[in-house]
Amino acid sequence: MAFTPLHDRVLVRRIESDEKTAGGLIIPENAKEKPAEGEIVSVGEGARKDSGELIAMTVKAGDKVLFGKWSGTEVKIDGEDLLIMKESDILGTL
Repeated sequence: MAFTPLHDRVLVRRIESDEKTAGGLIIPENAKEKPAEGEIVSVGEGARKDSGELIAMTVKAGDKVLFGKWSGTEVKIDGEDLLIMKESDILGTL
């Protein structure tokens, strides 16, 4: 893949949730919510302060993260559905 996010943005691949509940019930496709958990594919170099100083990214490629339900912009790169979001949209790492 030849895509690198700019500034403080990250490229995230959603991690699909289980198709069964803990009790063994199968969840139909139309009843599933989009997962708010993903794996970081690539990161930008970081944000810049007004002085021009670089603020390094906290996350790195390969990190598993949680993000807000409506976070990011959905894109299709090399036939794969991914999300581009700002680092501030990430709630935490797993």
